[in-house]
Amino acid sequence: MTTTTPAAPARTYPSLRAAWVPLAALCLAFFVEMVDNTLLTIALPTIGRDLGSGTTALQWVTGAYSLTFGGLLLTAGSLADRLGRRRVLLVGLAVFGLVSLTVAAVSTTGELIAVRAALGVAAAAMAPITNSLVFRLFDDQALRMRAMTVMIVVGMSGFVLGPLLGGTALAHVRWEWLLLVNAPIALLAWVGVRLGVPADRREDLTDDAPDLPGAVLSVAAIGLACYALTSGVEHGWLSVPTVASVVGAVGALLAFIRRERRTAAPMLDLALFSRGTVRGAAMAQVGTSIAMAGVMFGLILHFQYAWGWSPVRAGLANLPLIVTMLLATPVSEWLVRRYGHRVACLVGAGFLATSLAGMAWGVEHGYAAIAVAMVVLTLGLRTVMTTCAVALVDAMPANRTSLGTALNDTAQEVGSSIGTAVVGTLVAVLVTTTLPPGAWSADLVASFFHGERVTYLALAVVVGVLAAWGASSLTDSRSVEEHPAETAPDRVEVG
Repeated sequence: MTTTTPAAPARTYPSLRAAWVPLAALCLAFFVEMVDNTLLTIALPTIGRDLGSGTTALQWVTGAYSLTFGGLLLTAGSLADRLGRRRVLLVGLAVFGLVSLTVAAVSTTGELIAVRAALGVAAAAMAPITNSLVFRLFDDQALRMRAMTVMIVVGMSGFVLGPLLGGTALAHVRWEWLLLVNAPIALLAWVGVRLGVPADRREDLTDDAPDLPGAVLSVAAIGLACYALTSGVEHGWLSVPTVASVVGAVGALLAFIRRERRTAAPMLDLALFSRGTVRGAAMAQVGTSIAMAGVMFGLILHFQYAWGWSPVRAGLANLPLIVTMLLATPVSEWLVRRYGHRVACLVGAGFLATSLAGMAWGVEHGYAAIAVAMVVLTLGLRTVMTTCAVALVDAMPANRTSLGTALNDTAQEVGSSIGTAVVGTLVAVLVTTTLPPGAWSADLVASFFHGERVTYLALAVVVGVLAAWGASSLTDSRSVEEHPAETAPDRVEVG
């Protein structure tokens, strides 16, 4: 591709309205990969009954997506800077749509888990790249920030709307359609990106070799660690599979650290973690995502199994999460402007711990108690997630802001995977490894409530410590704008 001005993008737009085709396509791509994080949670009881799945298998139906998605985000960002951002996104969308079609042939839980894992791989090639490409549509910084705000709202809405959309659809179609619908959506996004987003120029890409060994080791470390939790329930905590998983996870983590320290082009420059803000923001993001994924997984089982609600009613029960997520922006921004990142994040951590403790009490006191806990939880999630995203990118070098975005997304996905695994494992240990069909007996419901209380209290401690510890490393900055340093996104190098 020839250009007369190498420093300028091939094509830019004077307004959001003029860029509606590529902007809508990028938002659609971001929405579909975010909604797939939670879309199937509402269908877990239905899937469990249809495929004969237990709690440990069901947690992998959701966890497999988060695992591969989170494990490969950094790698996808690195490959995009080497092969071309638009090219990698187009490949990711094509694979995402094609893999979604294969769910029509699924007949076992293992096959469904494999499909979900493959979708996570494709989604990893979409998430950080959609955020990066939106900057290339505009020269004006104000337009870039407005476009990014639209992307953030769309992405977060997709995450929390997943159960509601899934529950509504289940009233009319089989659960397989929740994934089959991805194919036409991915096709529309592919066409919009292909027509509206300019192709990458060779001079804007890096020639560093991809760190494929680092990617394999990171996925192995996370995957084996999560599998160790389920293996402990199924085979015993001192069994050969469990011990081997723990040893393998530790070995893979140590090998990853050694690899990243020695290679000339690491997937993740570990020296960045010497910065307290980077380290603290990532840690707090892990904590918030553990809380969000754990609560969403636990409440879906609570609403549909313990209370016997329909998928639609269970989806509507998540409305406090959705509404608060959309309306909490002024609260979180006021906290940051008034007190700075550190104090705002500490307040958010307090909200999280309080809400989880309230959830532990509320499971036996009706929906109103749970709804109040959900509102407080979402205030904490919105405050900590937004504050830490801004703080982390602010703390990165000017030519590593894309890496900051990928690191932020990775921390959240790792937390989601851990949260789902922990809740599924504790429910299996404290209640039952097999979810019986039909109405539950009073004894099983009482046992489930007890398991929930213990689980949410444990999460309150873990999440409160992680989020508060991470928050204490932040600065008193009062910035509320994400990506403030990203003025030349096409020159950013990742890895």
